[in-house]
Amino acid sequence: MADNTQGIYGFTVKTIDGKEKSLADYQGKALLIVNTASKCGFTPQYKDLEDLYEKYRGRGLEILAFPANNFMSQEPGSDEEIKKFCDLRFKIKFPLFSKISVKGKDIHPLYAFLTAQKGMEGGISWNFNKFLVASDGQVVARYGSRVKPGDQELVEALEKSLPAAGGLAPVN
Repeated sequence: MADNTQGIYGFTVKTIDGKEKSLADYQGKALLIVNTASKCGFTPQYKDLEDLYEKYRGRGLEILAFPANNFMSQEPGSDEEIKKFCDLRFKIKFPLFSKISVKGKDIHPLYAFLTAQKGMEGGISWNFNKFLVASDGQVVARYGSRVKPGDQELVEALEKSLPAAGGLAPVN
């Protein structure tokens, strides 16, 4: 479901547990939206994402992970299997959503929106592509699979995208 007049906040997605979740619930936070897979060479990035989440969630970061099976069937499991894998192997605490398609005729509306944003155009190239959404809801950066969550370029852009400090001391 989508209301594109609200930008990123107009989308409702399904959690890994099957519940509807409005992205408007994340308004005012910086978002890193990632398409994930459990059987990919980039799967260890789950740990890097969790590390980033632990470091910045107190400053207004949310990481939204969307499992997708679009690339060489590297996410074949059910939502339940994916959740179990992420819990046991990586102990992730950031939000995990129901498996979707991130390209092709059955592309999820959220990913159709993300890949059509000015400067972010073009299809998803592989698992663990990342979109950075600033706390004002603007999609401000896109990163390929090879850019790790802890890479300096991504972290610097993330820090600029976080909500105003709100009494928190800036991290240098």
